Amino acid sequence: MKMYLISDNIDTCTGMRLAGIEGAVVHEKEELKAELNRAMADKDIAVVVLTEKFGQEFPEVIAEARQGRSLPLLIEIPDRHGTTRGENFITSYVNEAIGVKL
Repeated sequence: MKMYLISDNIDTCTGMRLAGIEGAVVHEKEELKAELNRAMADKDIAVVVLTEKFGQEFPEVIAEARQGRSLPLLIEIPDRHGTTRGENFITSYVNEAIGVKL
């Protein structure tokens, strides 16, 4: 099983490529949809890595791609500028996933 990157900038794509992860750079909503569809149709891809910018700019596209699927796993990562999420994002994400309300 492989990982695949969909990024909004060439720097992230280059860095991941150096780690052995293939990917594509897209900027527009329709490009993102097309690349997600292509990656999700490839049965060898188990994890699709997306830069956070897509989750912020096109949350409906990401939500639609996740709907009713367990694979590939969609993961959002920060780009070269760092994260825009709060400092307790991981803790709150895990709590929400397992049903813990704080």
